[in-house]
Amino acid sequence: MTDPCADWELLIQADCDGELDIVATARLARHVETCPACARLQSQLHGLSQRIRDLPRDAAPSRLAAGFRVAPPRRRFVPVFGSFAAGLALAASLMLMVTTGADPSAELVAGHIRALQPGHLTDVVSTDQHTVKPWFDGRIDYAPDVRDFASAGFPLVGGRLDYMNGRPVAALVYRRAQHPINLFVWPASGDASPIAGTTKGYNFVRWKSAGMEYVAVSDVEIAELQAMARLMIAK
Repeated sequence: MTDPCADWELLIQADCDGELDIVATARLARHVETCPACARLQSQLHGLSQRIRDLPRDAAPSRLAAGFRVAPPRRRFVPVFGSFAAGLALAASLMLMVTTGADPSAELVAGHIRALQPGHLTDVVSTDQHTVKPWFDGRIDYAPDVRDFASAGFPLVGGRLDYMNGRPVAALVYRRAQHPINLFVWPASGDASPIAGTTKGYNFVRWKSAGMEYVAVSDVEIAELQAMARLMIAK
């Protein structure tokens, strides 16, 4: 029987390599919203791609590294599902070599882009933190810290469930002027000062505070995301 998602799996692989144009990215975003299997695969592969990129450059033995330099890499896809499955097996083996502390920012930027599709930004729409926070009860196994910062120019507009490494996480939605900000939240130990970066044209700021890890993603300036991070940390 033909796998109905075989073509989508190739697109997901291309998306993880950053090879899709904006039209294909939008098509894929619409599909993963209605296909849990492809959504999980996309989440897992984005996570693996980021973790592999985070591996130390000098981690491979010199003999192995020399072998990899024999042939230049080719950015091309073979439309054979068996090859794709073999790639997944290789990716699974590489997971044994990566740490759980890899930066999830690339995967969450992809989640931010998906959320920008019409009708996907919020599952619960409210400016009231006492409405948004209880909405997550029973949907995730932790309680995110939900607050409204309208007086500082970051009004709360709602929330939704998103996914990271195949598990659901809370996504709190704020606005800065007309720009949406996705604030992803999940449990984590320790504290960490905010760090900033840019992926696929979107800015992010990541930090840990009070038993939670946060990643704020938007197209606003990094300085504005850092200001929002300070508000969250200040309690």
